[in-house]
Amino acid sequence: MLRLNGYRNVPVPQTDGHDRGLMIAARDVIKTYDTGTTTVPALRRVDFAVGQGEMVAVMGPSGCGKTTLLNCLSGLDTIDGGQVCLEGRDLAGLSDRQRTAMRAQRMGFMFQVYNLLPVLSAVENVELPLLVAGVRPKVARARALSALEQVGLARWAGHRPAQLSGGQRQRVTIARALVNEPAIVWADEPTGALDSTTAAEILGLLRALNIQVGLTLVVVTHDPGVGALCDRIVRMQDGSIVGDDRPATGKAADARRSAHPMAMGA
Repeated sequence: MLRLNGYRNVPVPQTDGHDRGLMIAARDVIKTYDTGTTTVPALRRVDFAVGQGEMVAVMGPSGCGKTTLLNCLSGLDTIDGGQVCLEGRDLAGLSDRQRTAMRAQRMGFMFQVYNLLPVLSAVENVELPLLVAGVRPKVARARALSALEQVGLARWAGHRPAQLSGGQRQRVTIARALVNEPAIVWADEPTGALDSTTAAEILGLLRALNIQVGLTLVVVTHDPGVGALCDRIVRMQDGSIVGDDRPATGKAADARRSAHPMAMGA
């Protein structure tokens, strides 16, 4: 059972007002890779924005730049031109230490490959980012257990990844992404390794977090079903954004719009 009462968003830092209401504002972003014999353009002057509390899918064929865009927007990778602002702060103006701190304090990450340490239990995997960030062990353990409860895995806290199903492992990664109470979660193909039933459960969990607590999510995916649950689908091809659709309809969109009218464009 999903429990959301323990989650709270960290207060959003004040900005100069230029991008107030936007979680992400990226302009003219360029990213190239040098193979040694040629230069490959990965992102071609990309403009991208996400409102606070939106759930946005990034879709497109393999190799179109989706994961590169996610890495550049989150500060995991540097850009060669343009600007990326997160909550009004220009990532290029931050030191490596400041960017690392921002990721630790304001962001959560999910991937298709769970990246769980096999020798650690579920709760130990979830608390690890907090321990690395210097949180006291007793506090880290309490927050990790609370995060596991949020995703319905309290009973499996002591199990190692090999003792969990694929869906349970992905729930552990969701708990790990939420344990620092982030402003935004980046998800790269979070259902790619799951069967359709389990994928639907994971998507339902993410959407519930989005609707009920206003968690901002950017989801890279090939799956049209994932996109259909989001507020927007941003489509990429050959390193460029070629479309921006709003597919969400019905009860989920109505609840989303009621909770966060600015993000929905109401």
